[in-house]
Amino acid sequence: MIFEEVESNVRSYCRTFPDKFLKAKGSVLVSVTGKNYIDFFAGAGALNYGHNHDYMKKKLIDYIETDGVVHSLDMYTDAKEQFLIKFKSTILEKKGYTYKIQFCGPTGTNAVEAAIKLARKVTKRAGIFAFMGSFHGMTQGSLSVTSNHYHRQAAGIPLNNVTFFPFPGGSYGLDTLTYIEQVLLDDHSGIDKPAAMILETIQAEGGINIASLEWLQSLSELCSRHEILLICDDVQVGCGRTGSFFSFEGAGIVPDLVILSKSISGYGLPMSVLLIKEELDIWSPGEHNGTFRGNQLAFVTAAAALEIWEQIEHEVGTKSIQMRSILEDTIAPIHPNIRIRGKGMIWGIDFSQVLHPGISQEIRDKCFEKGLIVECVGRQDTVIKIIPPLTISLEQLYNGCEILKDSIMETLRLEEVQSSRE
Repeated sequence: MIFEEVESNVRSYCRTFPDKFLKAKGSVLVSVTGKNYIDFFAGAGALNYGHNHDYMKKKLIDYIETDGVVHSLDMYTDAKEQFLIKFKSTILEKKGYTYKIQFCGPTGTNAVEAAIKLARKVTKRAGIFAFMGSFHGMTQGSLSVTSNHYHRQAAGIPLNNVTFFPFPGGSYGLDTLTYIEQVLLDDHSGIDKPAAMILETIQAEGGINIASLEWLQSLSELCSRHEILLICDDVQVGCGRTGSFFSFEGAGIVPDLVILSKSISGYGLPMSVLLIKEELDIWSPGEHNGTFRGNQLAFVTAAAALEIWEQIEHEVGTKSIQMRSILEDTIAPIHPNIRIRGKGMIWGIDFSQVLHPGISQEIRDKCFEKGLIVECVGRQDTVIKIIPPLTISLEQLYNGCEILKDSIMETLRLEEVQSSRE
């Protein structure tokens, strides 16, 4: 195959899902052989609105056919203006936020880099506090606040100036916030006050670990009390994935910096933004830039996505209830040690206490054979993550969950047979 002959060994998802895909629509991917796959992966959260959404596609085609500007660095364009107008009126003003918007490079890690850099510039402090189980990106700065050892070792250099603390609800059994408070107050802790605290309200790659609203409120208060900037990484769980546009809305907090990427373009096109509290926007012109920070095609589809956001938001509320019901009523009873957790339309099925650690990968592979794409996440990849497009039909949602159920039951039966032979 040309892929194995020419493409780098770093390729990953194609190893897990070894088929060649030709087209996609809504919540379905189609291979060159014509096989359909229900997509519960959604581009790792980049396709909240599904594949080739008709309304966005028409807006994009119209823009291209009229020779709209495709590349313009950060110059003023009509496409950028329309996105800014829509985002301000649809999201910021309705929620009472006064964030400034910084367009970063094309992916989430670029916005994480900008957030860390700006936090250090504002506070004149170097350190960052992050959480175990976190994933914030693969470039050096964002990798420094990512906890996964496998990814960190690829950096090739020490990743300094970051202190990690247990995420709430984990196996450490610590009152994390009390511990952080003690560290900050203890003049012999050996840990300096950081520039910022960065977190995901739901650790997606970390295994669908969810911070409670009360914990988020207390964290926000702690940061304010100690003059530490709070950075919310909403790259994967933002843009409606949890039910509200931002994942932190239910807690009533207003982070100092908010990172959006993946589904902000609505169509899977590269785009990332950093939302900055007005008083923190102390950048000098060109002090942080990038050639592809103005993806005009992404601006077009992002504005179109915001035009239909209210309709999508209503659908998420209904489907999230259905997802919880399906998983708790049909998946959880399969084995007493299966654990279900999630919010909105991001859910995890935890198999860490079911047989051996590799069982989740076996189930994922069985799902793929049967025409369903799901991903494994968390420590030792023991959690199956379910993030279908927000626009998925209830019929496809049920069909996908039925494949998942059958795959789990078949895999467990095979394991039982093999164990009895041994």
